Amino acid sequence: MTVVSFTFKSSDGKEIFAMKWSPEDQQKPKAAVQIAHGYAEHIGRYDVFAGKLAEAGIVVYGNDHRGHGKTSGNIGEAICFADEAGFDKVVADMRSLTGIIQTENPDLPLFLFGHSMGSMLTKRYIQLYGEDLSGTVLSGSGVFSNVLLKIGTVVAVSEIKRNGRAHPSRLLDKLVFQNFNRGFKPARTDLDWLSRDPVEVDKFLADPLRGKIGSAGYFHDFFSGLLAMNDSANIRLTPKGLPLHFISGTADPVGGKAGKGVVQTCRDYQHAGLQDVSYKLYDGARHELLNETNKDEVAQDIIEWIFARLESL
Repeated sequence: MTVVSFTFKSSDGKEIFAMKWSPEDQQKPKAAVQIAHGYAEHIGRYDVFAGKLAEAGIVVYGNDHRGHGKTSGNIGEAICFADEAGFDKVVADMRSLTGIIQTENPDLPLFLFGHSMGSMLTKRYIQLYGEDLSGTVLSGSGVFSNVLLKIGTVVAVSEIKRNGRAHPSRLLDKLVFQNFNRGFKPARTDLDWLSRDPVEVDKFLADPLRGKIGSAGYFHDFFSGLLAMNDSANIRLTPKGLPLHFISGTADPVGGKAGKGVVQTCRDYQHAGLQDVSYKLYDGARHELLNETNKDEVAQDIIEWIFARLESL
């Protein structure tokens, strides 16, 4: 396996950090996977998973989103996508990376993997560009009420007017994340909800590239992006023949109690006319399935799902 890092210019000239994992030189890739990472993390955290995909003959790409990791350029400051329309710009960055993947691998089927915030970006991406994909895997996703999103947007606008877009929003951070750890008592850390594996939780807490808190501008753009993603007309833009596979832990607070939010999301896509929508719930697993105690099982399931879709192409 070969791992390289590189940067590319997005549509508005922003320099984006990215990584690529390739199978052994003599092995022709069977498919390509693009990864969209989650909130406050970075693409380097997917090294083990990407390595397993590469060992299976899949070339893997992923970038650090704006305000995250090595794309941020301001480690330690509040997470902020952009000065305006940040959610849309992050989706556009993903599209730019897709273009690079297609140029380097013109004949390979392309799959998109999105985790948590990345799964939300992916849902919007497939509404706009789903025709270029052979399948999508969404991890750690959930359902967000439009009413709550609109309230959050109003609060974010108020904070932006008072303190500016780049100001860290402890209020919105608390409103979004405060309940996630409540189901895990006694809690060892504030992030026990991420994984049953304390080693993985501690690694994330100690990660120097970890984001600490979202800015008012970040939350405004995120809520606005989710409202667009949730719009029924936009959901119907998702190609009907695009395979979607959802994975979640039954103890993931983002997916709702026992994964009910994930099941409901699958039904929403089925009602929109999508023909290949599936899900798998992992008993007892928490939010970060790729860093869970059963992460090898999860990775193998994803690989098998991809290969099954390749057989039908």
